[in-house]
Amino acid sequence: MGHPDALGRFGPGRGRGRRSRRGDVRAAVLLLLESEPRNGYQIIQSLEERSQGAWRPSPGSIYPVLSQLEDEGLVVAIETENGKRFTLSDAGRSYVSERRDALGVPWDAAAASVSEPRMELMHTMRQSAGAVRQVMQVGTEEQIKRAVVILRDARRQIYLLLADEDAI
Repeated sequence: MGHPDALGRFGPGRGRGRRSRRGDVRAAVLLLLESEPRNGYQIIQSLEERSQGAWRPSPGSIYPVLSQLEDEGLVVAIETENGKRFTLSDAGRSYVSERRDALGVPWDAAAASVSEPRMELMHTMRQSAGAVRQVMQVGTEEQIKRAVVILRDARRQIYLLLADEDAI
């Protein structure tokens, strides 16, 4: 896999599409914490918003980076009544200031790496999930049964699309 570069990234070939390399997560966390303290969930939300939905890193990629940055003295955890929030230390502020160009704008890179049809599919999938949640919460038993049939058919058609476009 190679040695990490100055930003902690391993490359080449780490991550495609909407997945970002660990260094991109690291850069994104540092840049977000420069503007205000945040908890892990707020970092995830901010990255999704700033990338226009193209990048939503998992807690499993955010929290290890926060822990690593804390170990390096670049980030400080602040205990609040609502849990931990993280902020840049003085060393972290210097680190970001000195490396601003190298850190780039990771959320823009993530958004640019996703085509318009993929973005539309992603948004449609999220909207569909919202509709399914609504049916689960307030739908009648009959509506729920019909929703199951619709989803099964949609899933089957999508797999057929991947198997052979003419089979649909």
